[in-house]
Amino acid sequence: MNNWARKLFVMPEDGIAPLVSTIEGAQNSLEIKMFLFTEPRLVEAVIAAHRRGVKARVMLNPARRSGESENAETRGLLTAVGVEVKDTHPAYQVTHEKSLVIDRRLAWIKSLNWASKNFTKTRDYAVMTADPREVQEVSDCFNADWDRADFDTEMNTRLIWCPGNGRAKIARFIDEAKHSLYLQNERYQDLTIIEHLVRAMRRGVHVRLLSLPPHSLKEKKVFEGVNGLRIMHDVGIKIHKLKGLRLHGKMLLADGKRAIVGSMNLAPGSFDERRELAIEVSDDHIIKRLEHTFVQDWDHSYRMNLSDRGIVKEMEKHGRHDLGSLALEPEVKTPRDGDRESDLEKDH
Repeated sequence: MNNWARKLFVMPEDGIAPLVSTIEGAQNSLEIKMFLFTEPRLVEAVIAAHRRGVKARVMLNPARRSGESENAETRGLLTAVGVEVKDTHPAYQVTHEKSLVIDRRLAWIKSLNWASKNFTKTRDYAVMTADPREVQEVSDCFNADWDRADFDTEMNTRLIWCPGNGRAKIARFIDEAKHSLYLQNERYQDLTIIEHLVRAMRRGVHVRLLSLPPHSLKEKKVFEGVNGLRIMHDVGIKIHKLKGLRLHGKMLLADGKRAIVGSMNLAPGSFDERRELAIEVSDDHIIKRLEHTFVQDWDHSYRMNLSDRGIVKEMEKHGRHDLGSLALEPEVKTPRDGDRESDLEKDH
């Protein structure tokens, strides 16, 4: 690990090879907790580890909230060769955590699923840590969920967990920013986090957000998602959508000194109902790469047109007509229209 306790991986630039290599290096145990696990090369790597005597245990989220199940094939392949596989803890509506512990000495904490697109088509992040306390914490939670036991996820933990300390730790992270906040997240729907971002902007912090555009939000999430973005934009927070890659990473960067990387969207369900995991880091080499990546992404992004007319046009372009709850008036020019550029205008 180049004598660093932690290492950052950025997708799609780093690809799947480092993860496969890590699994191939396992000698004793693999503890895998995954929302979506469909990538054949990783299935093969886990099976190969099992066959050479590594104790592999895998927890897979049984289904999305919609009821759709995507892990059945992988579960079948693993159980057929004797790998221990369980559903994730039923106490949580969804387990959205994406983690891997190798030999109780390394842990991966990620935004990316183990699906092909997350290594080739999405902006995603992973932190590999060798810090013994962090590795132990990920492993302890794995074993608690495996045994359907309680796991303490309050403020005294080293990592960021949901349900538990996630909302409070992320709010505190935002409150401690002095100069700049750069965020990448699919959804901005949690009113507490929106409030803290607005307060940061009001006290002079330069806030930039990359987000999914409205048409990419699920029907039941459009209302919260669009209104959250509009509230922040109205106080001067700059909001862009990524060009070329789909944004799936969940990353916060403060003052070019501290960052959070993990699995949670900034939404009530992620904080209160889902098992989620993130890590806060200040390692200089990680911060520099995250900042470089964000600046690069910002330079390859477009400002969202969050006017009434802009939202209607963007949604209808993608065949979406579920706009009733937004109370839009696309034919009337409002102050909201006048102070927003078109969605093709850049803001560097």
